[in-house]
Amino acid sequence: MHEGKVVVFVGPSLEAETAKNILDAEYGPPVSRGDIFKAVREGAKIIGLIDGVFFQACSTAHREILYALENGVKVVGASSMGALRGSELDLYGMEGVGRIYELYKKGELVSDDEVALIFEPDSFKPLSEPLVNIRYNLGLAEERGIINKEAKEKILSIAKSLYYPERDYEKIFLRSDAQKILKPSPTKWKR
Repeated sequence: MHEGKVVVFVGPSLEAETAKNILDAEYGPPVSRGDIFKAVREGAKIIGLIDGVFFQACSTAHREILYALENGVKVVGASSMGALRGSELDLYGMEGVGRIYELYKKGELVSDDEVALIFEPDSFKPLSEPLVNIRYNLGLAEERGIINKEAKEKILSIAKSLYYPERDYEKIFLRSDAQKILKPSPTKWKR
């Protein structure tokens, strides 16, 4: 078992204050290039990788994670960048956990942009919606009878066509002409 310093990189997927109630660790912002090298040099024994940057700065490199693993650091990834890197590097010892990691491993998710989003740099508030969330929510809407399979596929196709920093529900639904494909509802759509 690894004993020692635990460093976790979080952001839009999980607020550090919430995470502190779950695990006593040092929390950093979404991981970017160089952060894992730094954490290893500063004595991390376990690194949790949840969120990372895609657009705002250079993403963490695979080589950084391999460096951590080669230096005996346990690296666990989940949710967003962590699930993506976990699926790419579990053969080398990184541990991936969670549903999104599993979807990548099964090949049901294949693109980086499934988990990509942009966020406000100080608060980490999401400014776009990751495609994996859109898929999930559309699936729930279909299960609940709000939309049918054809509508789900049409809306998902529109979401995929948008560059990830531009993905948000308002843009997607305006492009899909949602009023024509959704079942009538007592709530009126706002434009």
